Amino acid sequence: MRAPLLLYPLILLLLFVTSAYSWKKEEFRNCDQTPFCKRARSRRPGSCNLRVADVSISDGDLIAKLVPKEENPESEQPNKPLVLTLSVYQDGVMRVKIDEDQNLNPPKKRFEVPEVIEEDFLNTKLWLTRVKEEQIDGVSSFSSVFYLSDGYEGVLRHDPFEVFARESGSGKRVLSINSNGLFDFEQLREKKEGDDWEEKFRSHTDTRPYGPQSISFDVSFYGADFVYGIPEHATSFALKPTKGPNVEEYSEPYRLFNLDVFEYLHESPFGLYGSIPFMISHGKARGSSGFFWLNAAEMQIDVLGSGWNSNESSKIMLPLDKHRIDTLWMSESGVVDTFFFIGPGPKDVVRQYTSVTGRPSMPQLFATAYHQCRWNYRDEEDVYNVDSKFDEHDIPYDVLWLDIEHTDGKKYFTWDRVLFPNPEEMQKKLAAKGRHMVTIVDPHIKRDESYHIHKEASEKGYYVKDATGKDYDGWCWPGSSSYTDLLNPEIRSWWSDKFSLDSYVGSTKYLYIWNDMNEPSVFNGPEVTMPRDALHHGGVEHRELHNSYGYYFHMATSDGLLKRGDGKDRPFVLARAFFAGSQRYGAIWTGDNTAEWEHLRVSVPMVLTLSISGIVFSGADVGGFFGNPDTELLVRWYQVGAYYPFFRGHAHHDTKRREPWLFGERNTQLMREAIHVRYMYLPYFYTLFREANSSGTPVARPLWMEFPGDEKSFSNDEAFMVGNGLLVQGVYTEKAKHVSVYLPGEESWYDLRSASAYNGGHTHKYEVSEDSIPSFQRAGTIIPRKDRLRRSSTQMENDPYTLVIALNSSKAAEGELYIDDGKSYEFKQGAFIHRRFTFSNGRLISSNAAPSTAGSDTFSSECTVERIILLGLSPGAKTALIEPGNKKVEIELGPLFIQGNRGSVPTIRKPNVRITDDWLIQIL
Repeated sequence: MRAPLLLYPLILLLLFVTSAYSWKKEEFRNCDQTPFCKRARSRRPGSCNLRVADVSISDGDLIAKLVPKEENPESEQPNKPLVLTLSVYQDGVMRVKIDEDQNLNPPKKRFEVPEVIEEDFLNTKLWLTRVKEEQIDGVSSFSSVFYLSDGYEGVLRHDPFEVFARESGSGKRVLSINSNGLFDFEQLREKKEGDDWEEKFRSHTDTRPYGPQSISFDVSFYGADFVYGIPEHATSFALKPTKGPNVEEYSEPYRLFNLDVFEYLHESPFGLYGSIPFMISHGKARGSSGFFWLNAAEMQIDVLGSGWNSNESSKIMLPLDKHRIDTLWMSESGVVDTFFFIGPGPKDVVRQYTSVTGRPSMPQLFATAYHQCRWNYRDEEDVYNVDSKFDEHDIPYDVLWLDIEHTDGKKYFTWDRVLFPNPEEMQKKLAAKGRHMVTIVDPHIKRDESYHIHKEASEKGYYVKDATGKDYDGWCWPGSSSYTDLLNPEIRSWWSDKFSLDSYVGSTKYLYIWNDMNEPSVFNGPEVTMPRDALHHGGVEHRELHNSYGYYFHMATSDGLLKRGDGKDRPFVLARAFFAGSQRYGAIWTGDNTAEWEHLRVSVPMVLTLSISGIVFSGADVGGFFGNPDTELLVRWYQVGAYYPFFRGHAHHDTKRREPWLFGERNTQLMREAIHVRYMYLPYFYTLFREANSSGTPVARPLWMEFPGDEKSFSNDEAFMVGNGLLVQGVYTEKAKHVSVYLPGEESWYDLRSASAYNGGHTHKYEVSEDSIPSFQRAGTIIPRKDRLRRSSTQMENDPYTLVIALNSSKAAEGELYIDDGKSYEFKQGAFIHRRFTFSNGRLISSNAAPSTAGSDTFSSECTVERIILLGLSPGAKTALIEPGNKKVEIELGPLFIQGNRGSVPTIRKPNVRITDDWLIQIL
C-alpha cells in the first residue's frame, strides 16, 4: 500500500534523521577526500617560493610585500605579490596578517571574520616607529627586527620568508611561522573557459565559483614538550602527533569543521560541534606560548611527530630539537590573520588570548548550580512531578529544561498549548522556589506560511541563500526549513527582538535559552550541514564563515536576553556550536555523548581543552545523552560532573528515565551527595568564575597550569584542578577498587573524604569506595563553602559560610571569596564584595581585596562565618581569640563535611564574624 501523500515529508525526514544520526565514517570527508588538505599535506619542506620585499612602517605597523623568488609561467596560480602586515600589542601579543593586494583588484575580497576581536584589544596597539635590519649568520639574508615586549623581539626574515618571536637577550625562539618553508597561499582568479572547479562528495556538488583559495603554513613551538587546544575533538588533552615516521595509527589531521556528529567516537581527531583555531604549547624548558588563527573556514591541523621531515630536503631545516613541536595549519579559504602569544606562563597565554577574543562572561549564580534536562519532559504535569520529586528526595536543583517537543510543531518561540497550556504560571511556580526554566531555540525555521517568524524572515529577505540566490531550503526537525543569515548585524538585531516578553508569548523573566543544532545542522545537506556555496550577507560564501555560524547565533540569542532585561539581567544561553569568542555569550556543552565509561573518561580532556581555549563554562551531559547507563556509571558520572564548570544531567527521549531517585535508595543517596558537593562549593565556583571573567583563567584547569614545572602533570588528563585549590580524579572503570592518583607539587594534599594528608610529588594507590571519587584540597589554600542545604542556590543567599583552611608546611594558607547580587551587571560599577583570607603565624586575617571604589558602600551582605575548619593544625591548640571583640572560642573536633560526617578535624564553631568585615582570629 502506498503511503498517503501527506506522509512523504515525514518519511523523508525520518530517512534523513536516520542517516545523519548514525555514525557512518563514509558520510564525512577525510583529508584524502578534501582537495585542499591533500594538496597541503603533499608539499615538501622548503617549497615556499616567497621572499620579503619593500619593508616599511605605516600607521604603527610593519608593512611588507611577499613576492615570488622565481616566476613560474606554468603555474595556474597568479604570481601577484601578497601584503604582509605585522602589528604589536601590549602584554606580548604579535599579529601577522597576509592577504592579497587589494590594489591589484582580485576577483573578490577575501572574508575576514568580523566581531570576534575585542575593540579594547585593538586600542592596546603599540605603534612601531622603527625596525632594525639584522644580517642572519653572516650571509646575505637580512631580517627586520622590532620590539615585541620587555625581553622579547619580533623578527621578519626576508629570504627565505619567516616570522618568529624570540627572547631578546638569548635569541631563543618562542614561536615561528614558515620555519619549514611550507607556506602556500592560493590566490583567487577569474574562471576561464575549460576550468572545472567543482568538487563532488557523495551526492552533493560544490560549485566553487572562485576556484581553489586555500592557505597553509607551518607553525613551530619552541621549548615545548606538548601542545594542546584546537577544540573540539574527543581525544586526549595533549595532542597526539598525526604525521611522522611512527604515527600511522593517527594518520588523519585534527579537523576543525563544525558538524552535528551523532554518537561520536570517544577517540578520534575528527571535528565535532565547535572550532577554535587556538593552540597552546607547554614545556619544562621554556613554559607556555600560544598561537591563534582567526579564520572560520574548514581547517585541518597536523601535529608533526619527531623526525617527520628527516628524509626531506630543505634549505632551511632547523636543527633537530626534541623540545620543538612543528605543526601544519591548512584552511580552505580566508586570510592569514594570526596572533602570537609569548606567555611565558600558561595563565599568561590564556590572559593574552582572551584579551583578543574577549573575557568569559560572568554567569548568574543559578547557572553555576545543577541543571535537570531531558528530551523531553512531556507536559506541565511531568514538569511539576519532577520538580516535586527533587524536593521529596532532598536533592537541590536550579534549572529545569524543555527540549523541542514543548513547541507547537517544532516552531520556536511557541508552545504546544495542549501539553503546556499555562507556561507563564509554570515558570512562576518554579521561580517561587528560586528555580528557573530553559527552553530550546534552534536556528532552523520551519517553512510554514502560518508561522510568523518564517513569514517575516521570508518577506524581509533574511534567510541564507543557495548558490542560485534563492532562500536556502534544508531539512531539520520541523522538516523543510530555512536559516537566518546572522552574519548580517541587522538580522541579528531582528532575531534578538524575538526574545522580548511581548514577542515570545508565554515566556517570563525566569526563562533562559538553549541553542542546539547551530553548526548549522542540515539533515539532507553535505556532511549534515549547509552547502559550502550557500550565500550570506555581502556575497560571502558559507565555506568562508561556516565555523562561525553558530557563534553569531549564540551572540544574537544572548543579545536578545540582554535586551529583554533592559541590559540589567545577565543572559544564560547554552550553545552546542562555538567559535573563538563564544565565551562572551554563555556556556557550551560537549554534545551528544554516549552512556559509556569511555565517554565519561574523555569528557575530562574535552572540558579541559575548552577551558584553556577561553570556554571556561562547559561540561558534558551527565550520564551520557545516548543509551542507558548502568547505575554505577551514572553515579560515577554525577561524582565527576559535580566538578564540571557546567553541571547538567541530560538524556535522549529513547532512553529510560534516569532522574536520581529512580535507582534505589542507596544510589539516590550517592547522587544526592554528589549534587550536594556542588552546592556546598558554589561560593568557590562563583569566585572562580569571577576570576575567569577578569583574567581568562579557567575554572577547570589542567594540573600543569598550577604546576607548570611538574613534568608528570603534562600529559595527565584523568585528573583536573578546580581553581588552584581542589584536585579531582575521576573513576573511569567499572567496579574499581583502587585508582592511581598523581598529586603534583612539593606540598601535601588533604583528602576531602577523610581529611588525611597525602604527600605531593607522588603517585598514590588510592582505595576507592562507591560513595565518592578521589578529591583533595591543596595545602596552602583557603576555600569558602556554604554547608546548609537548600532547594536551590537562590535560597542559600543569606546562609553562613564555612572556611576550610588547608595549612602547608609553613603552616600558612590563603584564599579569596567573591560575592555580588548573582544576577545583574552592577558588579561592573563596584557593587560586589571581594575578601582575601590569609593564615600565617597562627593568625587568620580577613581583608578587603576589592578596589577602594567597591565593597559594602554599594553592595552588602549580612552573612557570617559559622565554621572554620583547620586542616594540618598542630596538635595542642585549644582556643582562638577573635578581634575585634576580644572574644574567645573553643577549638573542637568536628566533621569535615556535615553530610556523611566524614573525618574529624579541628574546627572553630560559630565565630560569627561578618563576611564583609575586617577581622583577625588568633590561634592560642
